[in-house]
Amino acid sequence: MVWVDNGANPVIDADAASPELTVSGSGGGDLVVVNQAGAVKSVTWSARSAHDDDPAKNATNTTVVVLLNSWNLVLLDTSNSSAPRTLWQSFDHPTDTLLPGAKLGREATGVTRRLVSRKSAATPSPGPYCFEVDPDAPQLVVKLCGSPVAYWATGAWNGRYFGNIPELAGNVPSFHLAFVDDAREEYLQFNVTAEATVTRNIVDVDGQNKHQVWIDASQAWLTLYAGPKAPCDVYAACGPFAVCSYATGLQPCGCMKGFSVRSPVEWEQGDRTGGCVRDAALDCTSGNSTASSTDGFHSMPGIGLPDRGRGMQNVRSSAECSTACLKNCSCTAYSYGSQGCLVWHDGLINAKQPQSNGTNAVSNGGILHLRLAAREFQKSGNNKRGVIIGVVTGACTGALNLLALFVILVARRKKAKDNNIQAGDGRLVAFSYRELRSATNNFSEKLGQGGFGSVFKGQLRDSTAIAAKRLDSSFQGEKQFRAEVSSLGIVQHMNLVKLVGFCCQGENRFLVYEHMPNRSLDVHLFQSTGGGVFLDWASRYQIAARVARGLAYLHDGCRDRIIHCDVKPENILLDESLRPKLADFGMAKLVGRGFSRALTTMRGTMGYLAPEWIGGAAVTPKVDVYSYGMVLLELVSGRRNASGGVGEECRSTGASGGGVYFPVKAARELVEGDVGTLLDERLRGDADLEEVERACKVACWCIQDDEDDRPAMGEVVQMLEGVLDRGMPPLPRLLEAILGRPHSSTQQTTTVSNTSATFTSASGSSQN
Repeated sequence: MVWVDNGANPVIDADAASPELTVSGSGGGDLVVVNQAGAVKSVTWSARSAHDDDPAKNATNTTVVVLLNSWNLVLLDTSNSSAPRTLWQSFDHPTDTLLPGAKLGREATGVTRRLVSRKSAATPSPGPYCFEVDPDAPQLVVKLCGSPVAYWATGAWNGRYFGNIPELAGNVPSFHLAFVDDAREEYLQFNVTAEATVTRNIVDVDGQNKHQVWIDASQAWLTLYAGPKAPCDVYAACGPFAVCSYATGLQPCGCMKGFSVRSPVEWEQGDRTGGCVRDAALDCTSGNSTASSTDGFHSMPGIGLPDRGRGMQNVRSSAECSTACLKNCSCTAYSYGSQGCLVWHDGLINAKQPQSNGTNAVSNGGILHLRLAAREFQKSGNNKRGVIIGVVTGACTGALNLLALFVILVARRKKAKDNNIQAGDGRLVAFSYRELRSATNNFSEKLGQGGFGSVFKGQLRDSTAIAAKRLDSSFQGEKQFRAEVSSLGIVQHMNLVKLVGFCCQGENRFLVYEHMPNRSLDVHLFQSTGGGVFLDWASRYQIAARVARGLAYLHDGCRDRIIHCDVKPENILLDESLRPKLADFGMAKLVGRGFSRALTTMRGTMGYLAPEWIGGAAVTPKVDVYSYGMVLLELVSGRRNASGGVGEECRSTGASGGGVYFPVKAARELVEGDVGTLLDERLRGDADLEEVERACKVACWCIQDDEDDRPAMGEVVQMLEGVLDRGMPPLPRLLEAILGRPHSSTQQTTTVSNTSATFTSASGSSQN
C-alpha cells in the first residue's frame, strides 16, 4: 500500500456500511466513499471537500476518476476532451510514500507536501515522523511532526545529489533526481525511465527515510539507503523508559530495569512510541511532597543522557541532587556531572546505549540514576541469596558438571566439523555468530560499508587476520545459502580474495575472507582519503593484467560461470605486496541476481554500468568487461572518469578540460595518437607509452555499446600481454552522442575537433 487518504478515520464496519467508491453526480462531481447501509446513503469521505476550501468553485458534471500509469489517482474534468483539467490528484496528498513523478515540498501553486510515517506496520494511521523540505536550507529533513528540531538531513543539494546520500546521484541513465529551489518553489522529485523498475521513497514506521526498489524474484522491497543509517539515530526511536542500543542490530530497543513493554503487540508491529511502563509503582505519591524513604536509584553508567533534563540551581553534590529528585514525586531520574545537577520528570526520552568502542556515543556529562520502587531492589536482594544457594549446590555436583562439559565439547567439535563445507582443497569453516562477534571484538573495527553490507576486521584464535562481511539483505534460506557458499568456496585463484568461511545462524549471514592489509585500489589510485601509496605505471599495468586474469577465471575457468556484476576500484583489494585481488565476486549468487541488478543500477556506481544493463537487457559476462574498461581508464588517468561531470561542456566541442567526460577524451586522443596527455600528471611522463596506448585500446574496446563488439576477458588478457591486437576501436555511439556528433544507420565518418583523424562506425544498427 503506497497511498491512503483516510487512515486516521477508516470505515469501521465495512460489512455493515457496504462502502462504495464512486464519482458523485451532485456537488459538481467529486470522488466520494458512500455508506450504502440504511434508507439514506451518507458520504463518509470526500476527496475534494476533504482538501479544498471551496470545492464548488470547480463545479462540473463531466467528472471521471482515473488511475494513471504513474500511479497517480486523479479526478478529471473532461468537458474539454482534448485538454482534460485536473480537479484533484492523490500526488497532492501523499501519506508515507513518494512515488516517481510526484513532488515533495512547496510549489508555486501554494500546495505544500510532506511525508508522514504510519503509526505501525498493521495500520495506516499517521505516525510521529515527518519527511519534508527544510525552509532554511536546500535539503530535506526527517523530524518529529510538529517539532522544529530535525534529527537527520539529506545534506545540501549540489546540483546533482544531496551531500549525505550520494547513492542517489542525479542525471544518470534510467534514474533522474531533481531538486528545485528558488523564490517561488522548493521541492524534490525523482523519475525512473525504465518501466520495469518499481521504486519508492518512504518514511518508515521506525522513523527512517528509505529509498527502495521492488525485487520481483524475491517478492520483497530492497532498501538502497536509509537515513539515518542507524535506527538509534532516530529521535525517541524506542519511546519513554526504553534504551536504544547501537550494538544490538535488528532489535535495538529494550526497556530499562524495572520496566516492561507497554504494548507487546504494537511493539512487534513497529510502533514503539508507547515505550515501557513500570513493573512496580513508586512509593512516593502525588499527595506527598516529602522525601520518600523507600524509593531508590539504579545507576546506568553507559547510557547517553535522555532529553528534557532540567538543571537544578545551587546543588553542589550528587547526594544533594539525589535528595532533590526524591522530594519530587514526578522526578524519575537524576544525573550529576559536568553539567551540574540534572533531573527528569515523567518519561525518559531518547536514551541511547553507544557501542563499546565509543562509536555513536552521546555526550554523557554524568551517570544516569533511574528511580525505582523499593521492591525492585528487594528482588535484587532475593536474587543474590539465590545465587549463593546455587553456588553451594553446584559445588556438590562439580564432578558431574565437568564430565558433562567434556561430553558437550566433544559433541560440539563433531557438529562443527559436520557443519563445515568441503570446498576445493580445503574446508570452509562454519563460524557461529558468537565466534565472529568475539573475533571482531563485537564488530568494533569497521573496514568499510558496501552495497551488500558492512565489513569488519577480526582475528581468529590462531592469530589469522580476517574480514567478516555481514550481508544486510539476503532472502535465501539456510540450505540455499550454504549451497551457494559451497560453490564460491571452490573458486580458487591468486587474483581473487580467498573465502575462509561463513556464518548462517538465524537471520545472520556472514562471509569470512582473508584480510587484505592494503585496502582497496581507490584509496591508492585517487588518494582522496589519504593514507594511500602512490602507484607507478608498472604497478598499475600489473594490477590491470592481474584483475583481467581474475575476471577471465570467473567467466571461463569456474565450474559454474560467475558474473561479478560490480567491478570497480572499491572491489579490487591489495595485499601486502600491492598485488590485486577481486572481492565481492559471486554476490549475485548469494543474494539473488535481481538484488545485484537493482543495487548497481540505483546506487552510486553508475559510471561502471554497461548500457544494456541500464536498459533492462539480460546480464551476461560482457557487463563485467564494460566495467573493467572503465576501471582501466581510471588506472591510466589516476582520477574518476566522471570527476569533471558530464555536463553541457562535454556536449559542445569536446575540447579538453576539467569538464570533459574522460572516456570521451581517451577515445579521441587514442585516434589522434597523443595518449601521453591521458596519463596521470603525478607520473610525470614516467611510463611505457606503448603500454599506455595498449591499455587505452583495450579500454575503448571494452566500453563498446554493443556487447558483441566487446572482447571476452580472456581476449583482454591476451591484448594486455601483446599477444592479440584487434586494431583501432570505433568510438562508442553513446560517447558520440555526448560529443554531439550525428549518427545514422549506415556507415559514416565523423571528423574530430579540427583534425584529420576519424572514427568509423561499422555498425548497421539505427538504435542509440
